[in-house]
Amino acid sequence: MAPIVPSFTIEQRALAQGFGPVAGIDEAGRGPLAGPVVAAAVILDPAAIPDGLADSKELDEAAREHLYAAVMASALAVAVASASPGRIDRTDIRKATLHAMAASVRMLALPPRHVLVDGRDVPALPLGMSGEAIVDGDALVVSIAAASIIAKVHRDRLMRHLGAIHPEYGFEQHKGYGTRQHRDAIAVHGPTRHHRMTFGALKER
Repeated sequence: MAPIVPSFTIEQRALAQGFGPVAGIDEAGRGPLAGPVVAAAVILDPAAIPDGLADSKELDEAAREHLYAAVMASALAVAVASASPGRIDRTDIRKATLHAMAASVRMLALPPRHVLVDGRDVPALPLGMSGEAIVDGDALVVSIAAASIIAKVHRDRLMRHLGAIHPEYGFEQHKGYGTRQHRDAIAVHGPTRHHRMTFGALKER
């Protein structure tokens, strides 16, 4: 079966109705035991959409890095925001994700009139801005696919940085997810301030 290729159809419809600019929003890092959840908002230039944009989960690291650079060079606006492990623990992952998404929209240098969000929830938006949640949006909508790549690459870079600071945990390899290597490191060294104490076995510590 041929892979699904995201399109610009929904953005074109919104633009035709006078609801431009249109931003795509997605996140990376909802499930890990450590690190922030990162959200990105992207307004693509309809005349300069990079080839090959797809759900970041369907791309290897080299392709993501290539497309990250292409989006950063061609998009009309890009913004990234995050919610810390502390915020995740104080609220929950859904609320923290929506907080990061809302922050990424507010940080865009070009304010959108309409936003397309991956998933089932639309974050709190500024007055006069409309939003639309799209399940599997990162696979269907090219602006959301671009945001998924920006969020994933940004978060992976953060986790590699944490790996250099805390080499005993292997963050640069598993990116904070609950692999055997990571869980064994927690058992030996204990959690850091970058761990989410309400996730998985960390809840029982």
